[in-house]
Amino acid sequence: MQSQPPAIEIDDISKRFGSRWAVSRLSFTLPAGRSLLLTGHNGSGKTTLLRMIATATFPTAGKISIFGHETREKRELLRHDVALLSHASYLYEDLTAAQNLTLLARFLGVDDSKKQVAELLERIGLTERADSPVRQFSAGMRKRLSIARLLMKAPKLALFDEPFGELDPAGILQMENLLKELQGKGVTIVLATHLIEQGQSLTQERLHLDQGRKETP
Repeated sequence: MQSQPPAIEIDDISKRFGSRWAVSRLSFTLPAGRSLLLTGHNGSGKTTLLRMIATATFPTAGKISIFGHETREKRELLRHDVALLSHASYLYEDLTAAQNLTLLARFLGVDDSKKQVAELLERIGLTERADSPVRQFSAGMRKRLSIARLLMKAPKLALFDEPFGELDPAGILQMENLLKELQGKGVTIVLATHLIEQGQSLTQERLHLDQGRKETP
């Protein structure tokens, strides 16, 4: 019986922006279904690493493979399996909350998207604002809608970049429950957060970055 390939396999990658190396000679492997806490000070390379895993950008050197597929070669295929919840919401400002989710449902080919959109909006507490344009939303409401987008995508690999920011206590609890739910479904998770104790309670492994390099925390 053939073993399952790792969710993430990073082989000696580096990423340069101009003369600055954001990530340098980094290697690690994360088995499928495991959860990883990604830590480091601001500017340590966490966001850059997550964006490379999500295929939003590519390493200057080295190779990243997701579920056995090299990111440069299988970018479009992998984008259906990987979701990134980042600082930027990437929501359409002039569309309503419901329209944002409906558009994603069409892209994903979701059946009965109207029902799923309604269920997701109820789950994140935005039913009453379903027909409001996103430009009227607070930062916390945008984060909630981004969570709904991630849930609709149903990724095999979910990446979270400071997911607790901009959330009220109820939203933080909702995010913690979401992370636990995804783990229960076998989704591989990478969680980048400055809330170390909270992050450790939600993950199984840890990777600490210092100036783009793997370090012992």
